Amino acid sequence: MPLEPGESTPTVTASNQDAENVTLTFETPTVLYFYPRDDTPGCTIEANQFQRELETYRDAGVSVYGVSIDDVESHEAFCEQEGLEFDLLADPDAEIAAAFDVDRRESGPTERTTFVLADGEVKAVYENVDPDGHARDVLFDALEAELVSLPD
Repeated sequence: MPLEPGESTPTVTASNQDAENVTLTFETPTVLYFYPRDDTPGCTIEANQFQRELETYRDAGVSVYGVSIDDVESHEAFCEQEGLEFDLLADPDAEIAAAFDVDRRESGPTERTTFVLADGEVKAVYENVDPDGHARDVLFDALEAELVSLPD
């Protein structure tokens, strides 16, 4: 069972699609979404919809990161192919997934799970989500719960 709202977040460091180390402490509002694989139908829908909503997330002060067990090269190709402007973190040994207690499928990839994080704690968790519409749902839920706000 994934970390629950109110629990402290771990600090994580991983390589992004540009082979740069990224360290996240989750003090500022962040969406961290785990997805099974790059360049698969559901994962492509989800990534493209986060990209479509990215400007609104950024206007609300929210960072977006995707995480899968794919390596840096796979993430680089996926970002280039889909025009993604947010970081995808490589988690080939599923260490980040383990830190967030995200379940793995029998075939190896993680289950589709999204976290809204801020102030070093979990604010919301979405498990086994439908990728179509998920990016917008997370954004609206965060705004409605007043976890973030859009500028006037």
